[in-house]
Amino acid sequence: MNKQIYYLPKPPLFNFSECLWFLDRKFDECLYRVNKSEVVKAILINGEAFLFNISENETDLVIKVLLGKPDAQKQTSIISYVEDWFDLNADLQPFYKQLGANKRLDYMCDEFNGLRLIGIPDLFEALCWSIIGQQINLTFAYKLKRRMVEAYGQQLIYEGFTYHLFPEAERLARVTVPELRAMQFSDKKAEYVITVAKAFANGQLSKEKLKALPDLESKQKALTSLKGIGIWTANYALMKSLREPASIPHGDVGLLNALESHGIIQLRSETEKIALV
Repeated sequence: MNKQIYYLPKPPLFNFSECLWFLDRKFDECLYRVNKSEVVKAILINGEAFLFNISENETDLVIKVLLGKPDAQKQTSIISYVEDWFDLNADLQPFYKQLGANKRLDYMCDEFNGLRLIGIPDLFEALCWSIIGQQINLTFAYKLKRRMVEAYGQQLIYEGFTYHLFPEAERLARVTVPELRAMQFSDKKAEYVITVAKAFANGQLSKEKLKALPDLESKQKALTSLKGIGIWTANYALMKSLREPASIPHGDVGLLNALESHGIIQLRSETEKIALV
């Protein structure tokens, strides 16, 4: 079977191996599969599922469609998804300049050279994931996500492996709190996921509508108006899906710990760390 192959020129300050390292941090990820030199991913485009892998040659990222026959418009959507996922259009030179000027952080220019901000192009997925991860450890968050994805998402099978797709909003909008509670979601977490799903399903919220808003504050307000989305969740989704540079998830425990370990801030106690989240 002939497979469609597309080539994306690699930008400066890009290291595919570093990006694969980030994607393969030994959590129970269910939405892609990382091998030594490639990542395999399934996505939905206008309700149609496609499976593709991404590898590299000396000059390009190589996208090979494994399942599905995309027309020209869907080919463009696949390429745009990969560009967005790997943050290929960002100019990192100003960031590296700032990083290199700080003696506490300049080692990152070499140690993580070429690592990009791996995104979540699907805003609905980004919001659900940030809700799932609220105030629990990542290991348990990945388990909850897998249970929900396997129960309500589509799947593709290729060469003996099953590839899952994140559930569509219309499907999750019909789920009940007791169904998610049976997967160990808390009542509140289940309620928040369903609320967001309904907002996307009825057209109240979409990535296009959010992008059309005039400034960051209005985008944050549009998200935090939904029950279960606080400023941390809004900023996380805006950072990962819309690439808003000012949307830092302030109060994140991991971020606070990293800043403290580098001597940039000083927290007085564990209680203070918890209170900031």
